[in-house]
Amino acid sequence: MDPVLVRKEAGVAEVTLNRPEARNALNLPMCTALREVFADLDAEDDVRVVVLKASGPVFCAGADLKERKGKDETWVRRRRLASFAAYETIERCGKPVFAVVDGPVVGSGGEIAMSCDFVLASGAATFCFPEPHWGTIGATQRLQRVIGKRRAKELLFTGRVVDAEEAARLGLVTRLAPAGELARLVTETIEAILAAPPLALSLTKQSVDLGEEAALTTGIRIELAAIERNLADGGWRRGVAEFADRIGE
Repeated sequence: MDPVLVRKEAGVAEVTLNRPEARNALNLPMCTALREVFADLDAEDDVRVVVLKASGPVFCAGADLKERKGKDETWVRRRRLASFAAYETIERCGKPVFAVVDGPVVGSGGEIAMSCDFVLASGAATFCFPEPHWGTIGATQRLQRVIGKRRAKELLFTGRVVDAEEAARLGLVTRLAPAGELARLVTETIEAILAAPPLALSLTKQSVDLGEEAALTTGIRIELAAIERNLADGGWRRGVAEFADRIGE
């Protein structure tokens, strides 16, 4: 069974973590598949938005520790590098990418979710970062950038489970759907993204990401460069006209 499934329709790519029998635990084949899938989607012009979800009731139970049994340090190091490459490929995808979480997220599952642009979730979502309690290290960089250093330390040091409402307050979840309405929220979000010109969205994502750790003056230069590229394309005229038509309706 493929560890990652891809379905494409009308500009939307749906990527599904597909190891439900293992609670979608992240193993080496899944790392490799995620890297290949997102590299391919990034290069496909007809893909406008990517939705990352999971099969079964668990989004991802973290790293598959069973596959490390009997392996040496060299193998484990290569396996960790493979996971870092997967997260980075998700993060660097030029298309809008959002995760849909409808169950527990543990360890590496959190890295996958945080590599997306944002996360939509139901009340069934929970988050836990137990790496230190498993005798390993992980989530030390993205987690603090999402929720802040002190909160990240508390979650990592204690390994406690965060429910959906707290996850939304902390910023791990961007929007929390009312009971039974996650599918509607996903559809509305896809429709809203597809309504925007693709180049403007791509340049907006690039500008936000590049400017994240830059000084404001540098960030403004990044935005100005994006504006110039958008103006040179000419598609902005169509976008303005379509927006004006919608306002006039």
